[in-house]
Amino acid sequence: MPPSAERKPTASAAQAATAPAASGGVQSLERAFDLLERMADAGGEVGLSELSTASGLPLPTIHRLMRTLVSCGYVRQQPNRRYALGPRLIRLGESAARLLGTWARPYLARLVEETGETANMAMLDGDEIVYVAQVPSRHSMRMFTEVGRRVLPHSTGVGKVLLAHTPEDQVRALLGRTGMPAATEKTITTPEGFLEALGHVREAGYATDDNEQEIGVRCIAVTVPDSPTSAAISISGPAGRVTDAATDKFVPLLHEVAADLSAALASSGNGAGGNGQ
Repeated sequence: MPPSAERKPTASAAQAATAPAASGGVQSLERAFDLLERMADAGGEVGLSELSTASGLPLPTIHRLMRTLVSCGYVRQQPNRRYALGPRLIRLGESAARLLGTWARPYLARLVEETGETANMAMLDGDEIVYVAQVPSRHSMRMFTEVGRRVLPHSTGVGKVLLAHTPEDQVRALLGRTGMPAATEKTITTPEGFLEALGHVREAGYATDDNEQEIGVRCIAVTVPDSPTSAAISISGPAGRVTDAATDKFVPLLHEVAADLSAALASSGNGAGGNGQ
C-alpha cells in the first residue's frame, strides 16, 4: 500500500468501534463525548497529542474520532492544525440550557415555598452571568429578574459563588475584559476587593449580594455541586426580609436543594423532572 493511501478499517476494527462500553453504551460514542468534554475543560482548543495524553487513547484512535466530529461540524480544525469546538455545539448548548432551567423549576419552587422569596438559577456563560430560570415570590413586594437576562459577575451573589474557585489570574483577566462598573454605591469596583470577597465565599460556602446590584435588595447564592455546567441557585428579596438572621436559616436549605438538584441532573432516569422533595 502506498504511504499516502488510507488504510481501510478491518472488520475487527469496525466491530471495536461499535463495541459495547463497560457502561453498556457504544464505546466510540463515549470516547467522542469524552474528547469534547476534555476540549471544553482545556478552553476549547487542543492538539491531538494533548488529547492523547489526557485521555490515554492512542493517536490513531483520536484522529479517527476527531475526523468524524469535524465532518459533523462539532469540531473544527484550525489553521495551526489544532482542534477547536465547532459552531454546531452552540445550538445543542442553548437547547440544553433551556431544559436545565425547566428541570430546575420544581426545586426553585421549593425554595419559594420555604423561604417566601424569589428563587433563581443562573449560569456563567463566557464572561457574563445569565439567568436561566426563576420562580417568583408570592409577596406583593418581590424581586423579578427576566429569564435570559445577562449581568456582570462582580455585582451579583451568583457571580461570586460561580467564580469563587476560579484561579486568581483568570478572575483578573475576566474583570479586565468586562470592567467593574458600579451598579450601586455598594458595588465592588476593584479586582482586589472582589478577590477578597471570593475568599470569604470560599470560607462561608455561599455568596451574598448586599445591595450591590440594586439598592434595597439582598441575594444569597450557592453553587449546584457537580452540575454538568457551572450553575448556581439563589434567593433574593428586600433587604428588610433577607436579613442576617434569615440568611442563617436559608443557607442550609439552599445547600440541600442544590444537592437534590445535582442528584436529579446526574440521574440517568427521570429524576430531573421530579418535584424536588
